[in-house]
Amino acid sequence: MTTQPDSTGRGLVLPGLVLGLGLGGFVDGIVLHQLLEWHHMLSGWYPDTTGAHMRINMVADGLFHLACLLLVTLGLVFLVRSARHLGGPSAARRLSGWMLAGWGVFNLLEGTVDHQVLGVHHVRSGPHQTAFDVAFLVFGALLVLVGLVLALRGRQHSA
Repeated sequence: MTTQPDSTGRGLVLPGLVLGLGLGGFVDGIVLHQLLEWHHMLSGWYPDTTGAHMRINMVADGLFHLACLLLVTLGLVFLVRSARHLGGPSAARRLSGWMLAGWGVFNLLEGTVDHQVLGVHHVRSGPHQTAFDVAFLVFGALLVLVGLVLALRGRQHSA
């Protein structure tokens, strides 16, 4: 018995969002934590002024990256399970859209909870930290918007 492809794209929503959350976390952790050294996971609570605080931040960053890896792995499991229902050439566009939306959701959640509510760190501490935090949130909102447009247009093209 063959299964008809799912032309609505619903089979890509969960895999795309979970993959986007994990990949968005990796971009944040690798670029902002490691490469630019603008902040670490708990640098708002444990400023990088002592070796002990740096160790706490490094362990927290490592745990954060492990969580991102688990999200990406889970997203891939969901994607493989959905593969038989993807249907049509617009599947890549839909999946890309949901991944961008997931990345944007990560930015919005992390930017709101960690930067604003808990104050565990800012995107870049210093004189313009509020501007960096707001830009991070705006970028997240744009990712969600562009992702949704791609995902929904891909769905229209497959119908």
